[in-house]
Amino acid sequence: FHLRPGVAYSRVKEAAETENLPAVEKGCENLARNIEIVKMYGVPVVVAVNKFTTDTDKELELVRREALEAGADGAAIVDCWAKGGEGALGLADEVVKAVDKPHEMKLLFPDDASIDEKIGIIATKVFGADGVDYSAEAERRLKLYTDLGFGWMTVSMAKTHLSLSHDPNWVGVPKNYRLPVRDIRASVGAGFLYPLCGNFPTMPGLPSRPAFVDGMFSPSDQHKPGMPGLHPQEQWLILVLDYASL
Repeated sequence: FHLRPGVAYSRVKEAAETENLPAVEKGCENLARNIEIVKMYGVPVVVAVNKFTTDTDKELELVRREALEAGADGAAIVDCWAKGGEGALGLADEVVKAVDKPHEMKLLFPDDASIDEKIGIIATKVFGADGVDYSAEAERRLKLYTDLGFGWMTVSMAKTHLSLSHDPNWVGVPKNYRLPVRDIRASVGAGFLYPLCGNFPTMPGLPSRPAFVDGMFSPSDQHKPGMPGLHPQEQWLILVLDYASL
């Protein structure tokens, strides 16, 4: 079975509550690949095995063992949900031992690499793709941002979190595919570009109660907290622009 967001637990209850070591071992292929990815950056890797009430001791130990065999510097079963901080003492010990190991952080590409090079390296070395396919719009943006001198910016890939690839249905370690980039957007103030890989909805990262809700006012107001010295019309304009940017 494959448990993912939006799937009713009743549909997977029997599978989730039945020990299945072969399925756990198969899933560890993805874990091993993620460990490999982090190791590429030259930093220690510690795996926290989050214990669920339906997990058996054999399943938990299998994941811990597979993590170590895949190259993790440490791995611990974590039971914070049931035991609070006490349930993470083993993890804390593993982290302390890992950070004491000599290591040197390294990057996958230099800052002066082109935008295209940065995207290609992430696609092939991290996601395991054979290459990148740009849409016409993505190619237009690529040229635009290069001409504007944005090549110095870092690249943050936007894609599904359910797979190493762009397709949420490709579980495990996807191979023999090309990464589609349908658009590239710029967060100039933050200093990064984010290519959109595959089809997924984008949305603002707003909290349950966005700050602008508490910033509403009427034109008769003189000032509002956080906007000192602004004329009411200027404050209205700021709010309109903030809302439009969403």
